[in-house]
Amino acid sequence: MPPLSSKTDKPKDTKGTLLRLLSYLGRYRLGIFGGVLLSVAANGMSLIGPELAGLAISAMEGGKGNVAFRLVYRYATLMLILYICSSVITYLLSFLMMNIGRSVGKKLRSDVMNKLMRLPVGYFDTHQTGDIISRVSYDIDVISNSLSTDITQILSSIITVTGAFVMMLRVSAPLVVVIVVMIPLYILYTRHMMRKTRPLMSARSAMYGAMNGFAEEMFSGQKTIQAYAHEAQSTVEFDVHNDNACDAYYRADYEAAKIGPTVGFFTNISLALSATVGSLFYMRGVLNLGQIASFILYSRKFSGPINEVANISNEILSALAAAERVFRLLNEPEETADVPDAVELVSAEGHVELKDVHFSYVPEKPILEGINLDAEAGRLIAIVGPTGAGKTTIINLLMRFYDPVSGEIHVDGREQREYTMASLRKAYAMVLQDTWVFHGTIYDNIAYGRSDATREEVIAAAKAAHIHKYIMCLPNGYETVITEDGGNISKGQKQLLTIARAMLYDANMLILDEATSNVDTRTERQIQSAMRTLMNGKTCFVIAHRLSTIQNADRILVIGGGNIAEQGTHDELMAKKGAYYKLYMSQWE
Repeated sequence: MPPLSSKTDKPKDTKGTLLRLLSYLGRYRLGIFGGVLLSVAANGMSLIGPELAGLAISAMEGGKGNVAFRLVYRYATLMLILYICSSVITYLLSFLMMNIGRSVGKKLRSDVMNKLMRLPVGYFDTHQTGDIISRVSYDIDVISNSLSTDITQILSSIITVTGAFVMMLRVSAPLVVVIVVMIPLYILYTRHMMRKTRPLMSARSAMYGAMNGFAEEMFSGQKTIQAYAHEAQSTVEFDVHNDNACDAYYRADYEAAKIGPTVGFFTNISLALSATVGSLFYMRGVLNLGQIASFILYSRKFSGPINEVANISNEILSALAAAERVFRLLNEPEETADVPDAVELVSAEGHVELKDVHFSYVPEKPILEGINLDAEAGRLIAIVGPTGAGKTTIINLLMRFYDPVSGEIHVDGREQREYTMASLRKAYAMVLQDTWVFHGTIYDNIAYGRSDATREEVIAAAKAAHIHKYIMCLPNGYETVITEDGGNISKGQKQLLTIARAMLYDANMLILDEATSNVDTRTERQIQSAMRTLMNGKTCFVIAHRLSTIQNADRILVIGGGNIAEQGTHDELMAKKGAYYKLYMSQWE
């Protein structure tokens, strides 16, 4: 098997990631347009408030008794109405953006799942399952939450900052210079911190993926862990991953946490300067008290969003890092596309030929070197050899989970790449040593490959696999629900279910990779007899370690040194007293 990928996720294309994320938002352009209108309305109303406050103060400063009070009351009432309306519209905006964020997250998950279904088996061989799950769940959740809240905040901030700047210019252009002089500091500092923080956010996501991958391995291997009393060591190893994830989280958040207070310090300095200069203007009669009050309120509205955006910058950076991990998965090369003139493989006869096939998972470690095989239709071909010799690799090549580095594989006289991949794989039925059942009824698990099968056909397949009696002893028979990964049935029973599934599928070519390794000898003999009858006229490739089970094979291939060391019938190979003879006798010894 190919080695697991050890590369870490580093930010590579921030601009491309942002543009691609915006393209997902573009699918909801009508909702975004509505959000912009709502944001303009809400922030526009709130921006009128400081001007009304200034007018109220100016009215009181005039000291006109009841007239002044009525003016103050009127301005205060208008402010109250505007702020209430602004709050209601802001709530509607938040609700709208929450739905858009949820929809984008749903679309992303759908795209990722569809992508995973199109990725080659090699991708799953080289990436931890937990890390893939982390991208589907945690990373997309981070993106969805950011779109729900942070986009709203950024949109509101842009409108508020722009509106406040215009209103400050109306009040006093000279005072605006005091505020604007600090803007370059905001920009330079924020750019510096974002460049520093972005790699830390990417590292945090990668560490969480690694931790999830390790946890998934530990959960799936819990019985083995307990059998070897490895609980303490597993806990120690998990603590290492947990510490790495926590450290990465701390480093990222520590740097990101500096942004908000530092920017707040800059804005407070600008407010203090504007208040000081405003006081000088008031003493010289350039501005009245109401104008100064309005300006100070507008300056707070101008600087407030800057502080808020700085405070949520870690969330934005985290969302960008998560988005890059998700998009990197979406950019993974898919399975080799069918050639333009590919044909459907219908009713395969089962004549399979391997011609000078070379293959390696990694270039420097060849697995197969010049394999040649001519398996006539309807023949039972057994493949034996030491662990790591390349037996399962041959099966992977037959199923086109991988393509040969060089050489050709022919099915019914045509190179298999000339067939559509889907039709080629449908021509095979597989039973693997690593059995797979899903959460659902026993009936659904057997009929997995043939949704159109009748109940009688399902029962017939179960009987042939010698699992029918066991099923009928269950409280709900064929409607009994199997828990996740078949936790409520034994390994042997799971394997019998997968054998029944393959029998029902009724393909013209069968692949059996240690298909009876988890059943007892008596049941194995019964199944072998039943399968021999069912395999009549079909090509069958059997990987076996128990050589006593393949004595009746039409041809036995002994794989060794990257090639076929020996081939022939059981009697022929025993007579040679070569590699097969040694393997066979070693099992009796």
